[in-house]
Amino acid sequence: MRALTVVAGGFLLFAGCGFAGAAERASESQILNALKPPPLARALTATPSPKDVKRQAVVRNLRSVTRTRALTGDERNELASIAKDRPSIDLEIYFDFNSSEIASKAVPDLMNLGRALTNAELQGGVYLLSGHTDAKGGEDYNQRLSERRAQSVKDFLVRKFRISDDTLVTAGYGEEQLKNTSDPLAGENRRVQVTNLETKQEAGR
Repeated sequence: MRALTVVAGGFLLFAGCGFAGAAERASESQILNALKPPPLARALTATPSPKDVKRQAVVRNLRSVTRTRALTGDERNELASIAKDRPSIDLEIYFDFNSSEIASKAVPDLMNLGRALTNAELQGGVYLLSGHTDAKGGEDYNQRLSERRAQSVKDFLVRKFRISDDTLVTAGYGEEQLKNTSDPLAGENRRVQVTNLETKQEAGR
């Protein structure tokens, strides 16, 4: 089975075999609270900083792009840079071995995520789902697998919770951004990051 986890800056999906020591399942409220932006970022009267203006422009552009094609390397890097400073939470999601098929064991976690994202406090925001793999196998294969896994999570959320397609941005990073560079085959490298890119209030400012 493949396991999925989320970390600071985004959700990380670990795809480990026989994953041990799994973290306690995050509740809907825990996910909700972790993904809320700081109060200043949510203030309707706050004047956007130049950094916010740039982020909003990138997000607006890529929301439509990812519905029709995979992102380029430059586009993926732009999103990764934005994601570093945005709210996130750790989750575990399981995939079938060497596959983008979501395992039944992962459904409760994704249901909690979907309920949080459709809560009034988060609904309407824009979220990044980015896939990562370890260094085992070819680069091209890993790139495609990471893209498919991120897309699988998006498809689940759109299907089960009717979340708007263009508010979930997917990106695949393959083995480009190893979390554990000292062990390229380590389980923590096999992951999908999920990040709150933009709140509904920020998008409408």
